[in-house]
Amino acid sequence: MGLCVRGNCSVGDKGGQGTAVTPFCLWLFFCILACMKDYLRLIDTQTSGPRCDVTPLFADPAAFARLVDDLAAPFAAMPLDYVAGIDALGFILGTALALRLKKGFIPIRKGGKLPVAVARAALVDYSGQEKVLEIRQGIIRPGDRVLLVDEWIETGAQAQTAVSLIEQQNGRIAGIAAINIDANPGAARLRQNYFCHSLWYDMQPVEA
Repeated sequence: MGLCVRGNCSVGDKGGQGTAVTPFCLWLFFCILACMKDYLRLIDTQTSGPRCDVTPLFADPAAFARLVDDLAAPFAAMPLDYVAGIDALGFILGTALALRLKKGFIPIRKGGKLPVAVARAALVDYSGQEKVLEIRQGIIRPGDRVLLVDEWIETGAQAQTAVSLIEQQNGRIAGIAAINIDANPGAARLRQNYFCHSLWYDMQPVEA
């Protein structure tokens, strides 16, 4: 896990703007690291881009099984009808959670992929690129309770767009699960409005 500082005391994310790391920040970082699930250390933080790579974690069968168990745990006794996963790595994690929770899986696709009538919504993602998400029209019935899954939630824009597609069909968001949900205003709004569960401890300061 890489150490990175943003603003006052921020560790655990990639690509920050550097300031001096205080002894307290280092102590807090190692306390958080010690509390994290050991299999999360399989996540590659030393990548060439702004994102960490979770595929080494997915490739380890024992670690992946533990990840799915831990993400599913808060929802095991919760009334659910479906698990929805966001294209693309959210498909992997969402399908695994759907199987573990014995629920159906609904894919939320990138624009232009579904050959049927769709509900669609546009967004600007964490990289500043415009994209479109789509869901099959009528796949969710009014009142259906849906667990939304993605592998990593950065700005929250993609997850919020997926939420809006589900709610447009009068579905209800039972919860949101991801390996990590960044600490920023967009993701904070998701936490305020929905039950969110993540396992990676990101310590970016939330800016107003």
